[in-house]
This record gives sequence, structure tokens and C-alpha cells, in this order.
Amino acid sequence: MGLPADYHMHTPLCRHAVGTPIEYAAQAARVGLEEIGFSDHSPMPQSDFDDWRMRFEQLDDYVAQVEQARRTQPGLRIKLALEVDYLPGYEAWIRDLAARHPWDYLIGSVHYISEDWDIDNPKKLAKWHEHDPLAVWTAYLERLTRAADSGLFDILGHLDLCKKFAFYPQQDCAHLFRRLLEMAARRGVAIEINTAGLRKDCRELYPSSRWLALAQELGVGLTFGSDAHAPEEVGADFTAALDAARHAGYTHACRFTRRQPEHVRL
Repeated sequence: MGLPADYHMHTPLCRHAVGTPIEYAAQAARVGLEEIGFSDHSPMPQSDFDDWRMRFEQLDDYVAQVEQARRTQPGLRIKLALEVDYLPGYEAWIRDLAARHPWDYLIGSVHYISEDWDIDNPKKLAKWHEHDPLAVWTAYLERLTRAADSGLFDILGHLDLCKKFAFYPQQDCAHLFRRLLEMAARRGVAIEINTAGLRKDCRELYPSSRWLALAQELGVGLTFGSDAHAPEEVGADFTAALDAARHAGYTHACRFTRRQPEHVRL
């Protein structure tokens, strides 16, 4: 049984990952992957926006490092991509980034629900104790819905990242997830099964099985990602991810080349 492509991997340029792209590619070949994609955190216009992404002046170096990894593993398909934060008001910046290199796909993610709170940042965990989880989840999912509607992205990253630290609202958020996934289906944006959730406090894949099943029902495309921040995480828990996809009813996954999707059987 072949493994799907791992489309969510980082590099040390984001300042919170270890290992070179060459090492990630070697690990991918070692575990039997046939295709991977580097999608490191994209720069923001301000170099000091936060401390967990590459700086703008490093963008060309990032591309060069991916090209170098390609040369070391000619039998492995290696795609070039970015994970791009969606913040309202930065759409022109995202379009500028999109035009700078021949990206194979862009992952649109929401980490910030305001300009000063990235809700998945362990350094800001205390903020969760100051807010109603429902308000946080609502703001997060509404912003991710806007990302889906923006036309800027090919894939939505870690759909329910808001559960990372296991702060759950008492109220049902099904209407928010349905609106998000209906928008993704309407705009032709895929979602990913991201296995990093199994390594976080929530101990669960992103997204949970309920939302994965709803995505399949609505016809939303699917990719897979380990969200690797170290070589040993490449392809991590992909057997569990495949099982989850099949249980939800998925028979195909998406691959991307120069931002054009192709549907391949799982």
C-alpha cells in the first residue's frame, strides 16, 4: 500500500524546526514516500512580525534549499510550496508572494485571530484562560472561512487547530464547520489531514473524524501532511491518517503541480 504525498513540512528557516531539506527528503525516501512538499511558514512584510517564520530576505534561499533537496533525491517528487497565514488586510501581500516563484500549492492557515494572538503559540497559552473557548473557536473558524473564500489558497491547513491545547467550547460548533466546508467546496479548496494533532494536547488528527466525514460528504478535496518540524516526523502517523480518510469515505487525494490539482486514488 503506497503512502500519500506529505505536503506539509517545514525547514529551520522558520526558526522552530530542525534538519535540512536534504535530511527531510532522505527520510521521506527511507519511509517509502514517493512525493513530498515543503511548505514552510511564509514571510510577512514586517521582519519582526513574530519569531516563527522565515524573513522575506530568506525567501530565495528557501527556494534554493528545496531545489538542492530535489537534486539529492531524483527519484522523489518534491514540490515547492508555502504555508501562508491568512490575515484580513494582507491579501495584496499574499498575491505578491504567490507571484514570486513557481509554487506548486499554497496552504492557507489561520494562526492569528487578532494581530497579537496566535492561538497555537505555547508562549501565549495563558490567553486561553482569559477567553471563552466558543468566542475563540468562532473567530478562528470565521477567519478560516474567509481564507477559503479568498481565492488565494489551494489547501486549508490544520482545519481545527483551535483544539490544539484542548480548550473546547461547551456549545456545538457544527454550523461553523459546515459553513467553512461549504465554502471550501464552493471555491474548490482542499483540506489536509494533518497528523501533528496526534502530537499535541488534543491527541487527535486535524480535522477530527466528524469534520472529515462532513468534508467528504460535501465533496471537498483532501491532502495529507505531517507538519514535520524535524526529519523524523516526515510521514508520521500516515497509516492512521489513511485509515481516517477511508473511514470518512475518501477514495482519492489531491496532488498539485504549479497550483493545478490532480486526483489520485488512495
